[in-house]
Amino acid sequence: MRLLLQRVKRASVTVDGSITGQIGHGLLAFVGIAATDTQREIEWMCGKITKLRIFNDDEGKMNLSVSDVQGGILLVSQFTLYADAQKGLRPSYINAAQPDIAKPLYDQMLQYLQETSGLRVEAGIFGAMMDVELVNDGPVTIWLEREAETL
Repeated sequence: MRLLLQRVKRASVTVDGSITGQIGHGLLAFVGIAATDTQREIEWMCGKITKLRIFNDDEGKMNLSVSDVQGGILLVSQFTLYADAQKGLRPSYINAAQPDIAKPLYDQMLQYLQETSGLRVEAGIFGAMMDVELVNDGPVTIWLEREAETL
């Protein structure tokens, strides 16, 4: 699983002219899912999303999490995080999970965040053409990656 986190002052997702999700201060999380991802990767990533200390404390140090500041989370599916552009000029997306695998995992991740974070959690629409608007805060952008553990 790959995640691109952006600390934002505000962010929203619009599909076909309608806002499907919006937050104020918080995190915009673009998520890419691999075919090998499981609930284990979901829980690990959700822990990072909610506990990563990338918000400033009173002394201006990044010492607080989105949970600490009671921010929002906007989750957006983005298979292009698995783009491989090593060869040629057209990226390959072979490492991204197919929609029949990725959508249930994305839905599980969204539900897990909503049930466990205690925060406002909004989302885009899986597989839709989305207009994502954000005002980056900092900017602070963090790349997270976790490969599925094999037994």
